[in-house]
Parts: sequence; C-alpha cells; structure tokens
Amino acid sequence: MTTPGEFENRVQDLGVAIPFDSVVEPAPSGPLSRPIEIDGFRVGNRFCILPLEGWDSAEDGNPTNASLQRWRRLGRSGAKLIWGESAAVRPEGRSSPQQLLVDRSTLPGLDMLRLAAVEAHRQAHGDPADFKVGLQLTHSGRYSKPHGMSSPVSVRHHPYLDRTLGPPPDQPLLGDDEIYGLIETYVSAVALVAEAGFDFVDLKACHGYLGHELLGAFERPGDFGGSFENRVRFLTTIASRAKSAVPAIRLTLRLSAFDAVTHVADEDGVGRPITEGNYRYWFGTDETGHTVDLAEPVRLLTVMRDMGVNPVCITGSSPYNARHLQRPALNVSPGEYLPPEDPLVGVARHLDVTRRLKEAVPGLVMVGSGYSYLQQWMPNVAQAVVRSGAADIVGLGRLHLASPTAPSDVLSGRGLDTKKIWASF
Repeated sequence: MTTPGEFENRVQDLGVAIPFDSVVEPAPSGPLSRPIEIDGFRVGNRFCILPLEGWDSAEDGNPTNASLQRWRRLGRSGAKLIWGESAAVRPEGRSSPQQLLVDRSTLPGLDMLRLAAVEAHRQAHGDPADFKVGLQLTHSGRYSKPHGMSSPVSVRHHPYLDRTLGPPPDQPLLGDDEIYGLIETYVSAVALVAEAGFDFVDLKACHGYLGHELLGAFERPGDFGGSFENRVRFLTTIASRAKSAVPAIRLTLRLSAFDAVTHVADEDGVGRPITEGNYRYWFGTDETGHTVDLAEPVRLLTVMRDMGVNPVCITGSSPYNARHLQRPALNVSPGEYLPPEDPLVGVARHLDVTRRLKEAVPGLVMVGSGYSYLQQWMPNVAQAVVRSGAADIVGLGRLHLASPTAPSDVLSGRGLDTKKIWASF
C-alpha cells in the first residue's frame, strides 16, 4: 500500500473502519500538536510513548547506562507524554532478572531515569514544563521470572494457562491477606515514585499480569473474586489508599479492555482459538470468550474516573494467550502463531474500543494503542482519530523503537522516515 488511496481501499475491502486524513498538518496548527489539559495537568501535544520494558536494569533492580540512554531517547522523541516503563513493586514479581524495581534502594536510580528524559527533552525541544513523565507499577503474577526461569505467583487457577505456563494445580494461590499486603506494597511504591519526582504513576491492569488477571477472577472465592466489586477491589483499594497517602501524585491506568480465548497454532501455523467450550475467564468479553463486551470495562473506568484516576490508556488482550489482538503484526517471531486476521482488523478493533469507551465514560482523557502496524500511515490515522475525538492522545510502542523521533518528525512536517520502519510490523 504505497498511496493513501490504496490504504483506504484495503480498509474498505476488509469491511472495517479506520479514520484517515489525507493531509497531516504540522505544528503549531495541526490537531496532533495541540496541548491538552487534564485537571490542571498540561500535556504539550497528542503523542505518548507507551511503556516498554527495557530488560536492561541491573540484577538489583537499578537502571544501567543502557537504561539511561533509552530514557534519553524517550525525552528526545518529541512526545509530551511518557508513560515510562513497567517497574516491579517486589523482587519476586519481576518479569526478568533485568526488570526495573521500585524500592528505597533504587530511588536514586529512578530519579536519574526521570532526569535523563527531562534533560534530553529540554535540549531537543526547549522548556519541559508541559512534558510529563510517569512510571508504571506492576507485579508479573503467573509470568514472574525474577531469576530467569518461570516462578509463577498466581491469584487464580485457569484451565488453559495453568497447563502451559503454570503454576501446577497443587500450588496455593496468593491468599486474600497476601493480596492486601501487596496492596500496601503498591501504595509504598507510589510514594517512592512521587519522591523521585515523577508526574504520574500508572496502576498496570493489562496484558495478563497480576492486576489484569484479578479482573477476570470470576471463580476465585473471597474478597478478590466473583463479583465485579470484588474483582476490581485490588485496583480501587490501591487507588484509594495511594490518594490518601500521596495526594499530590496523579494516578493513571493502563487497561486491557478486551481479551479472547487462548489461541494456538493449527497445522498451518495459523493461530486458532482452542475449542474447549465457553470460557468465562476473561475481562471484557461475553461468556463465550470470543466477543468483546465492554460493559464491565465501562463500569471500571467510571469508578476510576470518579476516584480521580485520569488519564487512562486503552490496550487489549495479552501476549500470552491472544497476542494478535494485543499487537497487530504481519510477521511474527519464531515459535509464534501466524495472525488469523489481517492486522488492520486488529488496528481497527483497538481504535473502535477506545472510541466506544471514550463515549461511554465522559471526562476521562483516553490514550489509544495499536498504531504501530500502520507504519507510514500512522500520522494520517492518528490525526483523524484525534481530530474526530475518538481518542485524545496517540500512544506509540513498537514504532518508537523503530523510529525514536517519530512524534517530532510528524509534528515538524518532515514525516516518518520509512527506511526506519521495523520489519516485524
């Protein structure tokens, strides 16, 4: 697809809706260059760099020189909102031995990361007053690998994931008292991130990790399973206690708003859903596990909005059970299943879910995901989305890795350097 017409024809042939502006307007008048106010929190343009784990921290959880260099690239990107990266709140909840850790011992290193981004932004783009930098808090749950091998900490048993990823059926689940203790660890981590000078803290509830997995714990007994109120208790309690303990810090949420039945490769290597009956084990789906149902995501976002959590970043699914929904891509890494749909269908799903949630929960500033596969057409779609109000801010993940100055290139009118587009798109 080398022309706008070819792109729009392909979208039409697929029968999906992807908004598209033929002309991308540069700063200062273009929609993507306009600042946005979020309850006195001013973000200077409509680009966000999404949280990507660098896996380049030291074994003690401190950032390394490689980490600092990566955060300098964040500052130079031209995006005015940096969602930071996923940082574990406990050593046993790290996704790898090189994941960043939030701890009193890593506080100076966290401050260095923030300053690296801010100073790089100042040098490249001037006054950083409207440049906001956050950090995402996480516990990897069943995907924990603090020593390089699987060491799952599970909050629910799952008929498929237990078999493929653990824990074994006889491993005890994290008890309610232990989850309340983890909540206190999160609150302490929020205080540390605030002390390090970050502008906001994200309470990660996406991509299959512990905060997300509890949202689908329909079958779990006790305070954190069964009813909607119980399944969101982990997030709402952290938010409530953190706001009481650290009232000055802004809380945000990155949410997997939809999921799907686990997919595995068929005889041709194409991802197909497992066929073991209906799966009421997912958040944001109907009882079959095959169809997006946003009723509960709307309820959760309404609760979080009323608690002052804003903005939110919308994503979907998990790389561990239906990765094509989370990360639309044509080419895949060895061992991964081939996509069962055109990746543009996945992009359209991301855009549509974000638009529907924005309409359903007024007052929340929405950051969208799923733009990287668009490659050179990302600016055209991003501008159309923001101009139409289908999202407020455009989040970039893999595209930032391929083209670290993409926001600046777009806003300056230079456009994307297509030679830098990563082949895995």
